[in-house]
Amino acid sequence: MKTYLSAAAAAFVLLAGVGVAAAEDIIIQPEQDTVIQEYVKKQPLASVKLPGVELNVGTALPDTVELHEIPNVKYRYVVVDNRTVVVDPGTRKIIKVYN
Repeated sequence: MKTYLSAAAAAFVLLAGVGVAAAEDIIIQPEQDTVIQEYVKKQPLASVKLPGVELNVGTALPDTVELHEIPNVKYRYVVVDNRTVVVDPGTRKIIKVYN
């Protein structure tokens, strides 16, 4: 009986870990995506260079990069290598890259 309980507990821990990982994914809703795209077109920024930093979802930007507000949206943006990048200001992780 203890073997079954231990296996069930281990399975629960594994599944809970998957839930935590999924919770970290940020999905921008279509309405918010439209607001973001319209705003960054109206408020263009100079592009910055970040040698050695790959522009992928989940990559954290260095503290030296200035993030710019988007009104009524909790995320920030910056233009890196001529690509607009939307960032979670709490973690500084990229959540979306526009070409």
